[in-house]
Amino acid sequence: MNDVPDYYTILGVGRDATRQEISHAYRALMRSHHPDMDGAQADGNNQPGGSRPAVARNPGQRDELLRIMQAFNVLRDPGRRAEYDRRLTAAVPTIVPVRKVRSTGGPSGPPIRVTPVRWESGPWA
Repeated sequence: MNDVPDYYTILGVGRDATRQEISHAYRALMRSHHPDMDGAQADGNNQPGGSRPAVARNPGQRDELLRIMQAFNVLRDPGRRAEYDRRLTAAVPTIVPVRKVRSTGGPSGPPIRVTPVRWESGPWA
């Protein structure tokens, strides 16, 4: 169905957000989701000399962090954002109103034949 993720929802901004608003939302989310900002380095993922990078404690936290970074990477660049907006609007299905007519069960009348209209030929020409 819709394989385009909604980056605006991930960052918590509106579709008309400015670059400054996007950057502000990204920084706020990184402060709350980044494992280094948690203050707990006793899980054994960091060496005292900083030789190993911090790793998120659970896969869900890591996946969320990657989604936030991917969303910011796309929305901060005007060209990528315009392409993303085009893909996002193309992925949204167009709703066409349809009226369902109930059949009475009997014959519905003569079939309707649809043919192109040729005004240049006919009894009036």
